[in-house]
Amino acid sequence: MSGANTGARGGGVKVAVLSFAHERAETYARLLRDMPEVDLVTADPDAAPGDPARGRAMAERLGVSHVDSWDEVFAARPGAVVVTSEVDRRRELVERAAEAGAHVLCEHPLAAKEADAKAMVDACDTAGVRLTLASPACFGGAFAAVRQGIADGVVGTLSTIHGTYHCAPAARGAVDGGALGANAPFLLDLVDAVLDGEPAAQVYAQANHVLSGQSGVESAALVSVRYPSGTVAAIDCGWSLSPAGGPFVTFVGDRASVEYDACPRLLDGFDAATGGARWEPGGADPYSLMLKDFLSATGDGRRTGPDGAAGLRALRVVQAAYESVHTGQPVDIAAP
Repeated sequence: MSGANTGARGGGVKVAVLSFAHERAETYARLLRDMPEVDLVTADPDAAPGDPARGRAMAERLGVSHVDSWDEVFAARPGAVVVTSEVDRRRELVERAAEAGAHVLCEHPLAAKEADAKAMVDACDTAGVRLTLASPACFGGAFAAVRQGIADGVVGTLSTIHGTYHCAPAARGAVDGGALGANAPFLLDLVDAVLDGEPAAQVYAQANHVLSGQSGVESAALVSVRYPSGTVAAIDCGWSLSPAGGPFVTFVGDRASVEYDACPRLLDGFDAATGGARWEPGGADPYSLMLKDFLSATGDGRRTGPDGAAGLRALRVVQAAYESVHTGQPVDIAAP
């Protein structure tokens, strides 16, 4: 990609983590710190007034470099950035990264408004840099095998997709609303990848806030998405008070079905020490796989994981789902 900046110390790539507002920012910083080919810097100038030293304290605890302003971090000319800021800050940071020639890995959602998300996609396209959504279930060999098998006709004609993703309330991150806005995009990314970017035609959704106890903060949602090809995706997302994994997706065709578990369980049972349920994931760490694939793709120009256009399609479906919840009616999505 002609607009990309790949310079960094020691022959690797300089990567910046932009903000510690999102709960996964610390995970990304820790994983990137331990990658020998990465020169990591962090910045967090937008910490709450009551915690102005949040970023520097976190950086010192992790033993990574830290700067005090966005100007400083972009002056360092990172080759890639991970955007983990509050949602309303993401457009500015993505546009600045694109201007600096840095590839972008951004948390869902890209923005609260479709116009802002479209501007982010356009900025990266114009600059010739990659905009990737942080959707770890879409990376790695297991999902690649599922996609290839479906493309090769293993299930026959794909008719129905059922996806489930339940997680603890604390995993919502910096997202307005609740389980629908936080969990549905990760399932939609998987559906989008298998359908090769086919835009949704109609959305119907129902939700409740039984676990949250707050109006407008849904703790469970069921979303039905119809595509022009006739495929229907049924998405079940919500909060869970017990250990949960996922996302889980079943792809159903007229010949067979394929199940994909993004985080299979290695151990599941009762922990006498804590007095509660316990489960341990199996396989490689999905966040580590995602970061490695993202950084590898920025170097060789490959397309890996959901891009900005996929993030925009997911945002349109989520917005339509919220409208459907409020009106009680199906919502048609106009073709882009």
